[in-house]
Amino acid sequence: MTESVPTQAARMPRQIPFIIGNEGCERFSFYGMRNILTPFLVSSLLLYAPEMQRAGIAKDVFHTFVIGVYFFPLLGGWIADRFFGKYQTVFWMSIIYCIGHACLAIFEDNRTGFYSGLFLIALGSGGIKPLVVSFVGDQFDQTNKHLAKIVFDAFYWIINFGSFFASLLMPIFLREFGASVAFGIPGLLMFIATVVFWAGRHKYVHVPPAPPNPNSFFRVVRTALLANSPDQGSVGLYVALVGLALAVVSLAFMGTLGFVSATCLALVFVIGFGGVGANMQLNRARGVHPDDAVNGVRAVLRIMIVFALVTPFWSLFDQKASTWVLQANDMQRPDWFHPAQMQALNPALVMILIPFNNLVLYPMLRRLGYEPSALRRMGFGIAFSGLAWIAAGAIQLAIDGGDPVSITWQILPYMLLTFGEVLVSATGLEFAYSQAPISMKGVIMAFWYLSVTVGNLWVLLVNASVRNEQVIGHIGSTGLSENAFLMFFFAAFALIVAACFAWYAKRYPMQDNYRRA
Repeated sequence: MTESVPTQAARMPRQIPFIIGNEGCERFSFYGMRNILTPFLVSSLLLYAPEMQRAGIAKDVFHTFVIGVYFFPLLGGWIADRFFGKYQTVFWMSIIYCIGHACLAIFEDNRTGFYSGLFLIALGSGGIKPLVVSFVGDQFDQTNKHLAKIVFDAFYWIINFGSFFASLLMPIFLREFGASVAFGIPGLLMFIATVVFWAGRHKYVHVPPAPPNPNSFFRVVRTALLANSPDQGSVGLYVALVGLALAVVSLAFMGTLGFVSATCLALVFVIGFGGVGANMQLNRARGVHPDDAVNGVRAVLRIMIVFALVTPFWSLFDQKASTWVLQANDMQRPDWFHPAQMQALNPALVMILIPFNNLVLYPMLRRLGYEPSALRRMGFGIAFSGLAWIAAGAIQLAIDGGDPVSITWQILPYMLLTFGEVLVSATGLEFAYSQAPISMKGVIMAFWYLSVTVGNLWVLLVNASVRNEQVIGHIGSTGLSENAFLMFFFAAFALIVAACFAWYAKRYPMQDNYRRA
């Protein structure tokens, strides 16, 4: 019989401060460059374009960058799991990350060099995104696993801490010292993050890459689609082939949509139709794969529908660093205050709202007889993001009418959007982890990040559509400016999807797949 170690004797792993220090510096570097990207593009790098087109091009560049950041976790996770392990992958991706920051500082007036830097940052940041948190988990065992929650809380806190100060300070450096310094400081922080992470290399617990799993999510899906069944038709396979055909069509429109939009849309078609088709024939995988693997795939496919309904939230949320910053440029503010600094409200409010919700709001709702379940929270979060954009649209109407509008009015949409973020983002992974079997939790993380990519894809597609003369003419017939029309469009998009989410949530079969003690 194995004697368990008393909880009070457990100690925090001595390597944890290296990982926390790395995360704090890396998050400051990322949000520092991200939050000044749109104003820099409009005021400097895009001066070659007509003034009326700069805001649209800047939004396209920003959301293309965000798409990359949340797409490359697929690559980083695969490389770590199959070849190099988490530590080596994080370290070398961090080097690429640093080179990307250097490109931004060096090539401030060279579009090719600057965009190359953005690509390298997206690759490096996205590549390490799914690994750092799981690397923290590797440092704990059964004797001290109860201490892991403290570290994960510290992770979330330091992410918002870094984002808050980066949002406040980097616009000032951009205005006072120029782009080289403003982009160079985040690069320096990323270099420090890499050095701190490297310094703990001899103290970490290194879990080796796992061998290929014969019952992985994608292997089960492939078996379901391709397995022969004389008694049944192949409707599911045909559905998947329709998705493949639509993907080819979307790639054929690459010249119109752009490489990133066309490629991501093709991925959406393949995943969406492939998932539906696999679900229709999933029982064919039984016998070839264990029942728990097949049931796990079915659980993931159900969760993917939830994630698909969350994508409009990300469309609205990530535009706070593009559309809302551009709106703030047209609002009255003190000379010392930069429009991009309003983004500091988001992490500040997050740090307030999470304890408020857990300690005040949720207990009060339970006393009133209303259980704030994960799905209910997420549905209301999407709806609150829609309300935030109604408020932003009302502000835009006042600006378009020529009224002087103080930037303080943006506090309202920021509060509504951040409340929605806490309900959606902080709840989404909790929900997904509780629903997915242990063997499928890594796949769930990948699809969660892909939901952010798809959300930003919707922004790119909408922006592309308003360059059509017929669409522009229709917007003009409404009496609204293009900015106001798009704000109300995205608000309606979120509110309609929130209603669909509520309908699906009532029919969702809840599971409990937390690990047994």
